Amino acid sequence: MTNPFITKGYAGPEFFCDREQETQTLVELTTNGNNMALIAPRRIGKTDLIQHCFQQPAINEHYYTFHIDIYATTSIRDFVNVLGRSILESLKPRGRRAWEAFINTLRSLQAQMTFDINNNPSWSIGLGDIDNPATTLDEIFKYLSQADRPCIVAIDEFQQITRYADSHNVEATLRTYMQRCINATFIFAGSKRHLMTEIFTSPARPFYQSVVIMNLQRISMTKYQDFAQRMFQRGGKNIEANVVKAVYEQFDGITLCLQRLMNVLYLKTPEGSTCTAAMIPDAIRYILDLFSDSFEMMLNSIPEKQREVFIAIAREGKAKSITSKNFLKRHHLQTPSVATAAARGLLDKDFITHDEGTYQVYDPFLTLWLTQ
Repeated sequence: MTNPFITKGYAGPEFFCDREQETQTLVELTTNGNNMALIAPRRIGKTDLIQHCFQQPAINEHYYTFHIDIYATTSIRDFVNVLGRSILESLKPRGRRAWEAFINTLRSLQAQMTFDINNNPSWSIGLGDIDNPATTLDEIFKYLSQADRPCIVAIDEFQQITRYADSHNVEATLRTYMQRCINATFIFAGSKRHLMTEIFTSPARPFYQSVVIMNLQRISMTKYQDFAQRMFQRGGKNIEANVVKAVYEQFDGITLCLQRLMNVLYLKTPEGSTCTAAMIPDAIRYILDLFSDSFEMMLNSIPEKQREVFIAIAREGKAKSITSKNFLKRHHLQTPSVATAAARGLLDKDFITHDEGTYQVYDPFLTLWLTQ
């Protein structure tokens, strides 16, 4: 059978681990008109949870659902492009009547739309090609307001809008549109807790008190243990409970890392056999070998001073007080100001995370590769 430990995308409820309470809460609140802010570090499973909720009958049978990831966007123009493309691609499987209603509202882009041989529309508009994003955004929200079904729009990495030029006005514009769009509910998902918290809890920000905030926690070890053992048994294999516990503890319950390592352990366990703890080191080496070239390229792309701080944080595992004399001396770094500037640059590139005073390399496998 197909390897049940999925490492990319949502593959359906049978391969989805737990999140029963979170699913129920998110479905109940969004279908009752509440906008949501879903906050959690990257690789914990925010996107898969949203997709899982979209597949629940209460949503799937009664709503149009649109999911966009704005991580790579740098402007409101990019935002509008990604939003429009997502809506069209989500409506196409619903049939001509659904997508035609959307296209007919996009008067500002109709000349740029293309159609294939079967007369199905294609969003052939590239980033930066929208001449008047304000007009197109107005048209998109007009569609959302008039759609023949209520809509749920999920926006991943929503904190990215704080990097747009004139970000405060962008926030105010989006907040106004969303407040007036009674036919649509919004889920704002983000991985940078301090930015997301600032957007939605600061009285000085347009989105203040406009959402219900949900902080997504790691899946519990016992839930993941049950899931892993069930998936192995489906494939005619077994896994010792202590293996799952060891993997969970080593990778601090980060869902993507758990899935990646369990994927390899499942791969390396013959049918009818049992996965043991002795197989973990080889599985980790297998993954590190696969990613070695990309890790090396990434490391070489980092400026020297940032690279020194990056490696220092990796060696610490969880680094605190990176400007202290002890930290600087331990890792042969120069001055507190250099460490601060380097950390800021690494955070901007998402090479490290910073939460509750602790710095970490974003990818535990990269940390292992650097330290080994």
